[in-house]
Amino acid sequence: MTISEVSTEDRRNSFYELIRKDNLASLWQRLHSLVPKSPLTPVVPVHWDYDGVVRPHIFTAGEIVTAEEAERRVLILENPGLPGSASITQSLYAGLQLVLPGEVARAHRHSQSALRFVIEGRGAYTAVDGERVAMSPGDFVLTPSWRWHDHGNESDEPMVWLDGLDIPIISFFDAGFAEPGKAITQAELRPPGDSEARYSNNLLPVDWKPGDRNSPILRYPYERSNETLSAMARGGDPDACHGYKVRFINPATGSTPMPTIAAFIQRLPESFETAAYRSTDSTIFAVVEGHGQTKVGSHCIEWKPRDVFVVPSWHPVVHRCETEATLFSFSDRAAQETLGLWREARHLNGEVA
Repeated sequence: MTISEVSTEDRRNSFYELIRKDNLASLWQRLHSLVPKSPLTPVVPVHWDYDGVVRPHIFTAGEIVTAEEAERRVLILENPGLPGSASITQSLYAGLQLVLPGEVARAHRHSQSALRFVIEGRGAYTAVDGERVAMSPGDFVLTPSWRWHDHGNESDEPMVWLDGLDIPIISFFDAGFAEPGKAITQAELRPPGDSEARYSNNLLPVDWKPGDRNSPILRYPYERSNETLSAMARGGDPDACHGYKVRFINPATGSTPMPTIAAFIQRLPESFETAAYRSTDSTIFAVVEGHGQTKVGSHCIEWKPRDVFVVPSWHPVVHRCETEATLFSFSDRAAQETLGLWREARHLNGEVA
């Protein structure tokens, strides 16, 4: 190394130290990490074995912490690539919530939008702005932003569901608010099933106008999703990358049920293997029915009913199933599409289309 090279290096290091003290930094040292050629994510593929691993922990939590103490008795699904973040992906939170027979999770509201996907149990409810919504396995239930909600279990069996919220998105914008309810439970303002009757049958009240971008439907029952997927399977060939896949929609707009979160459900025929696929939205999957494997890059996940797993952004994914299988999934695709960021790549016969 020449004297001039040493001098240049020393001057640069001194310069970097000097500007750091004034809260400045050089873009040229960080440009490629800030503006990568393709998505870079710390999120890693991860699988939660529900029956074999997670369920015993959930029920131990039910023994040692009351619903009243916890307010929400939830075990967070934290991605090991994001330690300490309480996040399952860079943009989304997920957890498994337990409500035991006779319990109530008290009313509150918050800026964050939430979805519930029922894992086990039948007959408990969530109440949203004064309307009780019954919950059964495979149901997809909404709690839109800033709506009062509480949960209760008047059945004789425990209830567990997967929570999905846009907590990291709201935190990124420093836009979070929360408010406890004045009472543990809400007064009933509408009869159970009111929103489903008004908005779920390809009909809308004649002069009704949506007040925001959230779906007016609070519950998307699994029996209807199952009927749709079964009809599709009878009526045509599966998509090479997805099998038979549908998206849940807001009937008032045709868009996603919530402005930040998109949700989907898909059926993979028996002995089916998808073509490789990738997209920019890190996606959380919950297994409804069937057994199979998902290869995420070089990582292989063996899944079964009630398991949860994550596919990170822009990772090639291939699903294989031994028996006919059904997968529910959600992601931040809604926010990415609004911002014009979402991309996909379909790998058909080795080519990217």
